[in-house]
Parts: sequence; C-alpha cells; structure tokens
Amino acid sequence: MTRVEKTANVVTLTIHAVLDALIPLVEDLSRELPPTERFRRLLDTLRTLFPGDAAALLRLEGDTLVPLAINGLSSDTLGRRFRVSDHPRFAQLLSQREPTRFAADSGLPDPYDGLVQGVEGDLEVHDCLGCPLYIDGRLWGLLTLDALDPSQFDALDLPSLQAFLSLAAATVSVVDRIDTLARNSEEEHARAEAYRLASSTMRREMIGSSAPHKRLIDEISVVASSDLTVLITGETGVGKELVANAIHGLSTRAGKPMISLNCAALPDTLVESELFGHVRGAFSGASADRRGKFELADGGTLFLDEVGELPLGVQAKLLRVLQNGQIQRIGSDSEHSVDVRLIAATNRDLAEEVREGRFRADFYHRLSVYPLWAPPLRERGRDVLLIAGFFLEENRSRLGLLSLRLSNEAQAALLAYTWPGNVRELEHLIGRSALKALVRHGQRPRILTITQDDLALSDARHALSAQTGAANGSADAPVDFRSAVEHYERTLIGEALARNDRNWASAARELGMDRANLNRLAKRLGLK
Repeated sequence: MTRVEKTANVVTLTIHAVLDALIPLVEDLSRELPPTERFRRLLDTLRTLFPGDAAALLRLEGDTLVPLAINGLSSDTLGRRFRVSDHPRFAQLLSQREPTRFAADSGLPDPYDGLVQGVEGDLEVHDCLGCPLYIDGRLWGLLTLDALDPSQFDALDLPSLQAFLSLAAATVSVVDRIDTLARNSEEEHARAEAYRLASSTMRREMIGSSAPHKRLIDEISVVASSDLTVLITGETGVGKELVANAIHGLSTRAGKPMISLNCAALPDTLVESELFGHVRGAFSGASADRRGKFELADGGTLFLDEVGELPLGVQAKLLRVLQNGQIQRIGSDSEHSVDVRLIAATNRDLAEEVREGRFRADFYHRLSVYPLWAPPLRERGRDVLLIAGFFLEENRSRLGLLSLRLSNEAQAALLAYTWPGNVRELEHLIGRSALKALVRHGQRPRILTITQDDLALSDARHALSAQTGAANGSADAPVDFRSAVEHYERTLIGEALARNDRNWASAARELGMDRANLNRLAKRLGLK
C-alpha cells in the first residue's frame, strides 16, 4: 500500500470517527430533551472528539459569562459568574470569530486554574482552546476545552472542530427556540423569567438545582402573576428578600418601585412614621413633610422584612390600609389612596405568636393569603457547592486573586455541615476562610485553595453542641433545632460583647448587624 493510500485511509477513519460522534447529536435535535441533558451530551461528544481534561459551555449575559454545563471541572464552577473584564483570556476569546488556542507559556491568567476535577495541588491548565458561539450572527457564548498537557491539542483537526462548532451552535439554537416557544404560554413565561431573574447580574442570585429550590421557583412563578399578599417564612439567612425581589420582578408591577423596610431595625416610635409618613410639626424633629414607605411604593410593591417585630398598634393600622388602601400621615387629617402589593417575611412562627398574644390574628390572616416557605440550606443538598462557587468568585475578585477554589475535603465538609445560619452563614464563611487561607500562605499565590482547616466547621459544630448541651444540663442532651440556634446566637452575642467591653454598638458592628436589630434579638434571647 502506497503512502498516499495509507494517508487516505487515515483521513477516512478520521471522518468516520467524527461522523460516529456527531450523528447522535444530530438525532438529538429532533428529540424532546431538557437543556441540561442536551448540553451534557454536547460536552461529552466534545471530549470524545478532542480529548482533554475539562470542557465548559458558557452563555454571555451582559458582561458576564454564566456556566451552563461543565465536564471535568469542580462542581462549584456552575455557581461562578465570570465577569469578562476580570478575565483577559475570556475577553480575548470573545473578541475573535475563530477558535483561539493559547500558548502554554501565555502570561494571561486562566480562569480554570485549580478547578480541574480530581487534581490536587496548585496544578495549572496548560493547553487552552476557546471557541465563540454565534447564533443568527449574534455572539451567544463560549465553548472551552482545556488540558493539563501543554501539547494536548497539537494534532487537533481544525475542519472537524469547525464541524462540531456548527452542530454546537445548532444545539444551542434549538434550546433557545424551544425556550422561546415555551414562553408563549403565561405559566411558562413566568417560569422562564424567574430563572432569568435568578441569573441577573444586577442583584444577588437565586442559585440552585435541588428539588426544594426548584419547587420554590415554581411557586414564585405562580404567585407573581397575581396580586395576592405573600408571607415568606423561613429560617434566618435563607434569602427571603431574594424571594420577594423575584416575585416583584415577575409581577405586573415590575416597572414600578419595590420599597423595603426592615421592621426589626427601627425603634417602635419611628415605625409608624416610616410606614405612613408625617407632616411638619407632627412630633419633635418633624421639620418637614415626609412621605412614608406606602406612598413611595404606590403602584409597586412594599416588602416588610421581619414583620413579626411590628408593635401591635402598628399592626392594627396596617390592617386598615390592607383593607381599604387608605393611609394617613402622622399629624394629618387627610387620607391618601395607595395601590400597593404587600409582601412580608419572617423567621418566626406567627401562628404561635398569635396564640401567645404577641401578634394580631386578623393581621396574620390578612398577611398569609399566600404563604411561601423558603427551604433551609441543609435541605438543598449539593446546592451548597453551587452557592459556594458564587461566593468564591465574589471573593476572588474582591481579594485580587487569579483563582480561588475549595479542596475536596473542604467541599465534603460543606456538604456535611448543617448550616444553622443558612446561605448568609455560607457567605460569611467563604469570605472569612478565604482571608484565613491567604494569611496562611504568607505570599499571594497564583491559585489559592481553601482547606477544611480554613473552614473550621468542626469547631463551630462542637461549640454549638457544647452550648446546647450545657444549657440542657448535659453535653449529650437532645435539643430541638430552634433551641440549638438560639443558644448559638446567645453565645456569639455574649462573646462579642465581652470583646467590646459590653459596648452594644461596637458588638453590633462586629457581628454585621444593625444595633436596633441586635437589641431586639438580645431581648428575645433574654440577654437584656
């Protein structure tokens, strides 16, 4: 056999291999598949045709690349949001129409350094290939392929890659078109908008893929299109304000303002003025007329956070507003009509508060027309890693790092922890642990890895166990979750006060709380 014939056979085998890999993807275009499954199969085929260590599909949203599917990268990558301005490699890839391969000695930092799954240590990505995807002439996003071997893509067949990119663009286009058709119905439109809001770069996101999170998103999409009063319940730190923002953003009032008021952050004497406003001279210090939150939210939504903290007298006046839409400023004889949708949130059991006489029954029933429960983080499974990825990327940018990641042991610790403080605790933990890891290194590393020791979750768990056990007379005494959290809060506040010489204002700043809110919490816990 001549050399020409051998070469022809190799080319023929290559074409057959490409066709064998691409034909299932072509067949998938006519099938009804979830977007996540389409994207998973797309990346599987990519790594089959062009072997490497990791691949990702990212959609461009404004100036941010959002990972939709990953293969070979750590789980938290899906929760990250890559601002293009922070990552020069992404910026260069998006500026080209053709695939771009970076030299192994390129000085541009790689966003995936340290994120390749199953690789321990500060091993960096060495061979990087990025391909922009265009849909109907519009830049849609990126496909990336990375390898730890700097010569991995030396023999890459460009025509085969171009054929794959065309099919990838078709797959993405199919997903987009199916999504567009689904939005023709009102219910599916609301659902799609809920996920769009969750990926907005303008506010904190509702990230997650667990069943409890998806149920919450579905409920949001259902109630948002109505004008019902919503009562959001859930533990401290689960993100009740994010839920309220999502409801408002999907409602017919989205073009009008959403005004928020933390009912626990104000003295009882000012709550009424904040809600209803006042006229000049109504009380000492009222030097001018002032509109309240209801007037500011006219036509839009008013969100009352920690509504369980409202005084009984104010509850009665709020009930009247909800019934007839009329408000009266303090010191004024005239009434104003307002058109406001009310969303309230609390971490208290308001039914129990009603039984104890601390909350009006009629106001409670008026608030809970549509109760909505935000699940705690401990019930959301691997959502912990997705949300951690979001906070890791935030802290990477804030600390000026090239890469910030979690070790495998740290990821396992996050999944095993019970999260009494929920998402807010996770946010603070990631920020604190990143600083610990940075201090531990001494010099700023190229890839900073947060270890299990940096998290120190076992210390928090043991402290919580000891506190609850001591309060019940035994370190092994069983307690309910609410009691455990209250004992933990009591200890944290006590320690902060001790470090600040019993100065409540200083303790509040250290704990990241409003002083009035800390005072209310301390009273409830029996510390004042």
